[in-house]
Amino acid sequence: MRTPNQRVLLSLVATLIAAVCGMLVTFLLETGTVLKSAEQRLGQDDVQLLVETGSILNESHTVLAAMNASRDPFCSDSELAYFRKLIFNSAYFRDAGRIRDGKIECSTVLGRENLPGTQFKAAVSMPEGSSFYKDISPYRTREENTWGQQTGDSYLVLDPGEFKRMDSINANRLVTIIDAISHKPSHLGRSLPLADGAITDRNWQGKAGNLLLVTRCATRRPVCMTTYATIPSILYGGRGKIIGYTFIGGALGALFGLVFSLLHGRNRSMAQQLRRAIARDELRVNYQPIVNLASRRIVGAEALVAWTDEEGFKIGPDVFVKLAEERGFVGSITELVVRHTLQDFGETLRKREQFRLSINVTASDLADPKFLPMLASAVKKAEVSPRSLAIEITESSTARYRVAMETILLLRQQGYSVHIDDFGTGYSSLAYLHDLSVDAIKIDRAFTQAIGTGSAMVSILPQLVGITEALHLEMIVEGVETEEQARYFANAAGETLAQGWLFGRPVPAAEFHRLLAEDKKAQAQAAAV
Repeated sequence: MRTPNQRVLLSLVATLIAAVCGMLVTFLLETGTVLKSAEQRLGQDDVQLLVETGSILNESHTVLAAMNASRDPFCSDSELAYFRKLIFNSAYFRDAGRIRDGKIECSTVLGRENLPGTQFKAAVSMPEGSSFYKDISPYRTREENTWGQQTGDSYLVLDPGEFKRMDSINANRLVTIIDAISHKPSHLGRSLPLADGAITDRNWQGKAGNLLLVTRCATRRPVCMTTYATIPSILYGGRGKIIGYTFIGGALGALFGLVFSLLHGRNRSMAQQLRRAIARDELRVNYQPIVNLASRRIVGAEALVAWTDEEGFKIGPDVFVKLAEERGFVGSITELVVRHTLQDFGETLRKREQFRLSINVTASDLADPKFLPMLASAVKKAEVSPRSLAIEITESSTARYRVAMETILLLRQQGYSVHIDDFGTGYSSLAYLHDLSVDAIKIDRAFTQAIGTGSAMVSILPQLVGITEALHLEMIVEGVETEEQARYFANAAGETLAQGWLFGRPVPAAEFHRLLAEDKKAQAQAAAV
């Protein structure tokens, strides 16, 4: 039998072990979070740098074409004067001239005398016939190699100042160009301890030695961008959060076993409660207005499912929908939402052809053979047109690319609109968006909330808006809460829709119909003025 002192000692030892375990687990989790956050920032930098590189390549093609079209005598004073004018009007280049067989014949900077006798060898060949030199000795800088591009017998040299402009985005970057003939990569810039095969992967991210690297490649050019940071510097920058959370984990470590048991039991009971709630039709559907930013009129609504468990706690859909998907019965929730939505708005959809209801579906729904027949049956029973419904698919759902593409094709063939939800939070839709042939994208609220804050995420918004314009897609902005955010998107090309607390929170169907009536009345009054 243990004495009281022994029991106290064992309790202290157990508490100490639990605290150490809690600290260790929290330390590892927070370290991973800090690295993941850094990885996301590097990915955003990749996108910006690829846009900058694309601008340089576009202008180089234009300038080289103008040089090759010169009618002045080869390397004459008049031709060099013409080249200087082109360089002066260019935003990116330091020098231009003629080159044959890798030997510089004349230059706007070097002239025709005292030229290097070296025969330079091109490092990369481009598909359209251009070649790249990455180490032309007269232009070499200490920081990194100098880019030179040749088309025909004309060449350009990139101004080293452009590297400094790129450094303002991320000084730790590596540009890679894939040779059109050998298909081997050539790195223009600093060398890194990273395999070539990894750099040419179009969606690579990971660790190499003490570096964290992210590589993204352009879809229309054989150009890749790698940004990186040292892991020690990342962790040092996040040391405050890591230390703070580690101590919190230690304080909670002694209760870890009890908390785990309670959470595990609650998780099991939550699934059972959710099944009962679905069977009893206890889930509720609310509707958030979607407005036209130009007119501020309500043109649609998004159906949002809500649930209060048997203990009176409101459980978010991000929790219970995910739980249902993991347990294999999320289709029952989707069927419930479709049924309620068509019951609540069947008459409205029949009378207002332009009004559109958005319904969220999961990746499991797309793969479920019962989903499309269920949807068709519900629409037929409600006597509404499929054109009145928009099916929203989260960006992460497109990871199951083939199933998503097949289901989206069938949905659109049957008349439904298909929207990509939470756009911009991942990379899959950037790669697959054209093939998926969707009708609209919804800009994730994280980007909207960044407006006016000075966040780096705002710099990504023009590219996201540009994607919608380039592919002629409808754009819907989520999370609009201020007039500043609304004005930012109101100037975008084409018709832009929006939803958020500025225009209305999710409300029951009866309250939404009251809002619709008020909106219709206001519209009639405005028309009468």
